[in-house]
Amino acid sequence: MPNRLAEETSPYLLQHKDNPVDWYPWGTEALERARREDRPILLSIGYSACHWCHVMEHESFEDAETARIMNERFVNVKVDREEHPDVDSVYMAAVQQITGRGGWPLTAFLLPSGEPFWGGTYFPPEPRHGMPSFRQVLAGIHEAYTERRGQVDRSAAEMGSLLRRLTEARSEGPAPDREALERATVEVVSRLDRRHGGFGGAPKFPQAMILELLLRVGHKGSQEALDAATLTLRRMAAGGIYDHVGGGFHRYSVDAEWLVPHFEKMLYDNALLARVYLHAYQATGEVRFRKVVEETLTYLSREMRAPDGGFAASEDADSEGGEGFFYIWNGEEIDEVLGPEDGARVRHAYGVTKEGNFEGRNILNRPIDRAVEDREDLRSQLERLREARERRPRPARDDKVILAWNGMALRAFAEAGRVLDRPDLLLTASDAAEFLLSSLRPDGSLRRIYKDGRARFSAHLEDYAQLALGLLALHEADGEPRWLQDAAVLAEAMLGRFWDEDRGIFFDAPPEDSGTVVRARDPYDNATPSGSSGAAEALLWLARLLDRDAYGTVAERTLASAGDWVTRAPAAFGTLLVTLDRLRSVPRELLIADAGDRTGGDVLWRVAAPRYLPDTLLVRIPAVSMGDLPDAPLFRGRGGVDGRAAAYLCEGYVCQRPVTEPAELRALLD
Repeated sequence: MPNRLAEETSPYLLQHKDNPVDWYPWGTEALERARREDRPILLSIGYSACHWCHVMEHESFEDAETARIMNERFVNVKVDREEHPDVDSVYMAAVQQITGRGGWPLTAFLLPSGEPFWGGTYFPPEPRHGMPSFRQVLAGIHEAYTERRGQVDRSAAEMGSLLRRLTEARSEGPAPDREALERATVEVVSRLDRRHGGFGGAPKFPQAMILELLLRVGHKGSQEALDAATLTLRRMAAGGIYDHVGGGFHRYSVDAEWLVPHFEKMLYDNALLARVYLHAYQATGEVRFRKVVEETLTYLSREMRAPDGGFAASEDADSEGGEGFFYIWNGEEIDEVLGPEDGARVRHAYGVTKEGNFEGRNILNRPIDRAVEDREDLRSQLERLREARERRPRPARDDKVILAWNGMALRAFAEAGRVLDRPDLLLTASDAAEFLLSSLRPDGSLRRIYKDGRARFSAHLEDYAQLALGLLALHEADGEPRWLQDAAVLAEAMLGRFWDEDRGIFFDAPPEDSGTVVRARDPYDNATPSGSSGAAEALLWLARLLDRDAYGTVAERTLASAGDWVTRAPAAFGTLLVTLDRLRSVPRELLIADAGDRTGGDVLWRVAAPRYLPDTLLVRIPAVSMGDLPDAPLFRGRGGVDGRAAAYLCEGYVCQRPVTEPAELRALLD
């Protein structure tokens, strides 16, 4: 018989609906039963694309005897971390304090009141590698809860107190300045793997936010920072972490060479990395970076569009053949698809050997001694491989729409459409914006998740921030006033729901009581930008566009709340450091105003739009009535000149005379 999870929409929860475990989704029903029966809560957190989550389900949650013990002694709660990032954040922090490590699947044990008292991650069905079996853990927790309750209650009280201190913590150091930015950059570059790129050893994660920072600093004169970013980007694009056949990036590399990935694909990774590669293309002109952008966005458009609109969350690592089976090849398979001549070319270019590089088969990659210029010559062969690969059993796709991640994708498509002069990408961005603003705002307030026609769960800080950033990028690209208007509405709601004026911090979770022991707050970037850093970035952007000093003040206070943390752990504050760089730089604005129609403005726009101008606020003013434009100094009096489209360049609150010729604008920007 299916359990309660059968009524859920999360693909991850639905994977567990036929477990013999008496699972509850997170909510009041489970918490009330735990209080009524004085049972501890067994909280299990994971996500659809998590390989070890699937392993633990098969080994333990599908086992009848293990399920019997769980059902008799605990109230069992299963959480999709992508639906409830606040629950995940709070109890992940607790487990990290208890064990010194974290990860998924996350296993935590709570009092009926929600305070955690013990936890861990994956537990095997039998003791191995120094880990107890899951049944041993269950027995130990039951014995402690029933025989040593006072000790358990004290541990829970101490952990609850610690979590409250962590949640409300601020750095005691000074507000970061440009010297802090320089120290942070030096620290990041010092950890560069100078052979393979990336930072530190295996496993290696892309760290898109840090790469964004290095590109900005490199653009301002640090060759070392630029070299660190471009080396990493080249090596990732050559490695097996990149899907050379279908486009897009896998989650991370298990080795230092970027060769063997953990094969799941996440929407947020691909959205963030598409923007980094786009900016690297702008900064260097390297065509390979542009190709990665286009192939990654093609992958998202082709494979990750959700049924009702927006983008799906992830694709699994596993398929019927095992982890990564969908993506790996042997030489005979390649020759069968391409024939011996084309097969030999592809095998040579992509490092395919008889012995293989992964479990006797091959992850396609570009060995560093191979030329990259022949990639276009092999495009048709790679497309034929992709078509053949489609006949294999595909990994499962989690097609729920997550608002924050879709905001990141919206921003990537909007920026790429502008920079690459691709109207099709802009159309994808505007379609996504329309969907998110309608389907995930059913009653005027934002929801975090959309699946099967249902918008669920109150949106979190990161959802508001990333949607606002996506809308601002779309406004930058096409000049439509409505995107800016919606971004401003989101900013006001974000401040009202998440900003704590007295403490000078943002909370991540909405003010509604979610049942967690504390209100979630994590100021550090993890796989995605933190909610507070995204909020600061959006508010600073809006402060400059709309002349709202209060927004800039909140952004400044958010930076101050991180203080010297940003130089002690710069890899955890990449997005905040980018905002710091923008805040401490001389303000610069470029406005291009249409006159009559868009034709003249388009000519000027194509001069500016492809350039890497990270500190320049780009504004396209369409030929609309002035009543449709914001009532802000930046927009007043900005129209065409003598019936022609005009460009206005201002720096440090001083404006050049408007120009109407492309050559004049090019000279100004040069």
